[in-house]
Amino acid sequence: MVHVHQAALCLIGTLLFWRIWRHNGCMTSVQIKDVPEQTHAVLRERAARNHQSLQEYLRSWLIEQASRPTLEEVLARAGGRSGGSIPTDAAVKTLRGDRAGH
Repeated sequence: MVHVHQAALCLIGTLLFWRIWRHNGCMTSVQIKDVPEQTHAVLRERAARNHQSLQEYLRSWLIEQASRPTLEEVLARAGGRSGGSIPTDAAVKTLRGDRAGH
């Protein structure tokens, strides 16, 4: 029985250390104030439907949003690239041919 008790205490100690380290160590926090009650209720309901806490739901949503570039970011990257050079008359001829179905 002593070995089981010691193992449980060791596990609890490890979990507490991990939680403190995770909370205070590597992750940053975001706090949003003055959220309208209706908005909060909708988000809570969405989290519940996904079997998540509100924190888990919002964290997943934020990670997803940050992983996709905005339209402005895409356009800024595309603007820095140089395209090929083709004479205007050749581009017009090709475009007209495509539109005519050739």
